[in-house]
Amino acid sequence: MNIKQWLQVEYLPIPLIALMVLTRFHHFGDVLHLPDASLAVFFFAGFYRKKALFLFLLVLAGLIDYIAIANGTSSWCVSPAYVFLIPTYAVMWFAGRYCSTFKSLKMADLGMQFGVMALATSAAFAISNGSFYVFSGRYPDLSWGQYFARVAQYYPPYVSSVLLYMALGYGIIKLAKTLPAVAVNHKEV
Repeated sequence: MNIKQWLQVEYLPIPLIALMVLTRFHHFGDVLHLPDASLAVFFFAGFYRKKALFLFLLVLAGLIDYIAIANGTSSWCVSPAYVFLIPTYAVMWFAGRYCSTFKSLKMADLGMQFGVMALATSAAFAISNGSFYVFSGRYPDLSWGQYFARVAQYYPPYVSSVLLYMALGYGIIKLAKTLPAVAVNHKEV
């Protein structure tokens, strides 16, 4: 099976699920682990418009978190705000759906899609972190100013890792779209 077949809608869930399973245990990553790719996974799942995949990925994310916590990972992030991961992931899903309307991989379209991705990732950050601040009960005496000062350090790695995964995903898509042309040109030689 070639890369173009794997990018078809019926095969796409396999690499997306694998990517989420392999990366979800470490949010920002470290020397031995890749950063969490969940936001990029939801984006690309939305890009290929499989509605059932959205629900499946939500359940999978919760299951992975449950298994991780049961095996000793900190449960610090699990609070009443955890439910706000649904709209966080929905933002990425709908951004992917919107970006799927761009059919070409021309620079203007790619620039527009990159802008949508950056905006969606920033919105996802605001939803997930803002809801944690408001609803987790972990910061009862912290002002909004203090909160923003603390959370600002997490924004660059959060957005950059998601955008890196998305750029790699788009690179694979672009490569797959050029493969037929390369194969035809190679046969003519």
